[in-house]
Amino acid sequence: MTETTPGWLSSDDLEQARAQMPILYVEAVPVRVDDSGEVTSVGLLLRIGPDGTVSRTLVSGRVLHHERVRDALLRHLEKDLGPVALPRVPASLQPFTVAEYFPTLGITPFHDPRQHAVSLAYIVPVTGDCRPRQDALDLVWFTPQEAVSRAVQSEMPGGHGVLLKQALAHAGCVI
Repeated sequence: MTETTPGWLSSDDLEQARAQMPILYVEAVPVRVDDSGEVTSVGLLLRIGPDGTVSRTLVSGRVLHHERVRDALLRHLEKDLGPVALPRVPASLQPFTVAEYFPTLGITPFHDPRQHAVSLAYIVPVTGDCRPRQDALDLVWFTPQEAVSRAVQSEMPGGHGVLLKQALAHAGCVI
């Protein structure tokens, strides 16, 4: 069978690639900001994992072959937040951090049992109506203080809680 959608790997090809090399991802922390640009709320997706566990996550996804980082970021924001979220992707695509996910626990705070992944992380203000799509059950807006609470952080697997704290610190939120 011929693959007609460029940039996508079959499940078997993706599994083989994950076993042999790091995979590039983008992650976005959706935020609402006030008129002065200060973060007032953070959007976290509610998802059900393959094992049936419910968790809170950030917008995240792979960068496809021959896809610009900006395009990947917009694609995943639209996929997870809906077509009228109206994200304001930064003019400079310098991420606030690079998160390195390893299949082995303890190398970094970030863990993905499937693969070694490198993720470029961005803070993205959204101004529109966010309606989760695809595999997200809901999108809940938290104040920065609520987002870093023990209760919310305990629902964020794989280091996403650490990444969220880094994003809020980068945005100058006093927590």
